[in-house]
Amino acid sequence: MHQYKGKLIVHTGSMFSGKTSSLEKDIKRFAIAGYDTVAFKPSLDTRYTESEIVTHDNISLKAVLVDNIDDIMNYCKEHNPSVIGIDEVQFLGGGLPKIVESINFLLDKDVTVIVAGLDMDFTGQAFEIVKELMPIADYLYKHHAVCVKCGTDAWVSHRKIKDKERVVIGASNEYEPLCRRCFRKEKEKEEAILNKNQVSFEELGELK
Repeated sequence: MHQYKGKLIVHTGSMFSGKTSSLEKDIKRFAIAGYDTVAFKPSLDTRYTESEIVTHDNISLKAVLVDNIDDIMNYCKEHNPSVIGIDEVQFLGGGLPKIVESINFLLDKDVTVIVAGLDMDFTGQAFEIVKELMPIADYLYKHHAVCVKCGTDAWVSHRKIKDKERVVIGASNEYEPLCRRCFRKEKEKEEAILNKNQVSFEELGELK
């Protein structure tokens, strides 16, 4: 696996698409090949346990809990791993420029960096860090879940709850994978319900 030395491997896609499972497989494969590996988990991800990355199908990987990219860089400086994995990279703190700069620094030091992260939020807007990492990746894998409405390849993670904050940690109770067409249909339904429940200024005036 020497051809992967100092390479950036990006796994992205919607929730339930197998991104974390692929990261877990990559890390374990490098470990079997004799590389010194470590996986990192952003502290913002409060699901499951703090010391493990756990996939939606309950496969686990030991991980170091971090708040930001500085924590990762300090760990690498102290322990000098040859392969690192970062799960849910869209939750990693430290600022976009610094994260990209730090990952490029590690790559220049021949450290292989594997990241897994959502390409889009629940509205279909790109997560900035994944957007920046995709074009500089040596290996880029776009994973797809199955649309729960029609069974085709899913495109986005649709949020089923009403919370409008961009980052809401959750799983199948809060999100469902949808293809582009089914996502648009759900948005139209939600918009219709919103419009129906809204009272216009004219109607408010009539009630006075």
